[in-house]
Amino acid sequence: MAPAREELAAFVAFRSVADARQFPPEECSLAAHWVLDEFAALGFSDIRLERTPDGSDAVVGSRPGPDPAAPTVLLYAHYDVQPPLDDSAWRTPPFELTEVNGRWYGRGAADCKGNILAHLLALRALGEAVPVNLKLVVEGSEEQGTGGLEAFVAARPEVLRADTILVCDTGNAAVGRPAATVTLRGMVNVVVTVEAMRSELHSGMFGGPAPDALAALIAILASLRDDRGNTVISGLDNTQTWAGAPYPPEQFRSDAAVLEGVSLLGDGTVSDMLWARPAVTVLGIDCPPVTGSTAAIVPRAAARLNLRIPPGVTPADAHSALVDHLHAAAPWGVHVDVATEATGSPFRAATGGTAYRAMAAAMLEAYGTPMTTLGQGGSIPLCNVFAETYPEAELILMGVEEPLALIHAPNESVDPTEIQAMALAVALFLQRYAAEPPGR
Repeated sequence: MAPAREELAAFVAFRSVADARQFPPEECSLAAHWVLDEFAALGFSDIRLERTPDGSDAVVGSRPGPDPAAPTVLLYAHYDVQPPLDDSAWRTPPFELTEVNGRWYGRGAADCKGNILAHLLALRALGEAVPVNLKLVVEGSEEQGTGGLEAFVAARPEVLRADTILVCDTGNAAVGRPAATVTLRGMVNVVVTVEAMRSELHSGMFGGPAPDALAALIAILASLRDDRGNTVISGLDNTQTWAGAPYPPEQFRSDAAVLEGVSLLGDGTVSDMLWARPAVTVLGIDCPPVTGSTAAIVPRAAARLNLRIPPGVTPADAHSALVDHLHAAAPWGVHVDVATEATGSPFRAATGGTAYRAMAAAMLEAYGTPMTTLGQGGSIPLCNVFAETYPEAELILMGVEEPLALIHAPNESVDPTEIQAMALAVALFLQRYAAEPPGR
């Protein structure tokens, strides 16, 4: 761990946001070459940049083990990061790794540059004694969601084929509480537009009988949840329960910074609501802003919706249910149009194989406490592509992130003890996994 902070500081300093409208593309190139150089020094002699169909570069390489018959493990992470959002909301400079109360702050410190550092530390710890065949892919457009690596895998499946894939882009239940993420929610994003009149009308002259498009939209949006906050879309089951580790309500309230006196939503547990049931969120509304608004009836309004769906629900079924609900909930005969932005499938990992057992044992030894299982509300479409392309491979989702990391938000940070423990867990896993034949 001696050089870890300095290395992560150098890595975080690259403003590798995969959006040329916000940051220079050279920053992603610098980050990609940093990754390439670090893994080249660890024996990945064929390491290179592969251009993916969305224009981003993935760092791809391999390192043969001492026995060609040994299992192959693919290490996955991504070097691109979320934009910093509001710089003024950061307590420290977003691209300058800064230690505060034992945590290291900076954009990408946890998601996902801290995971890349954990891989490097694990391989350095093993030195020449890595007992498996290794493959590596570190992509550059995960946060942008443009599907570059997904398309690369589909077009060239042999490049990344492996017996086990360590998807290091999730995290633990809390600092010191190791976990494997076993489910990911899918999603359906739509924009619903309501039209009631051809133009604005004076509210004094026409208000009352004239249909108000904004009021109609509010009524439609309100129908998506009941009084307890449950998502209630006809055709979607909102009674499923989560069988894995619980998420204590008080911990969730603290992690989510819920204001005093404000209730958590739903009639299930926090884990049920997060990982086992559908959840709809209103992401934005197009309507007149308060400042500058006039005494006029709004003829047209729109909202962007995000529906998260658990494993067992297909995006097609969820999309159909949501669209039908939005049309059925429209009052007064207003015209409703629903445009689809994006859909993504949920994911459920198999947990009964050799690799999963080896990782559970490695986590127990590294952390001193048993590995638990979590769901994740976010979507990682690549996992579905991996599962479809390599159906015999085991996928283990893990990483240095945990609730206090505040990934995607201002003041992202990582606890360095998580990097240390995760690196140890990966090293121990590679040793244990090599001792047993791959398979389920």
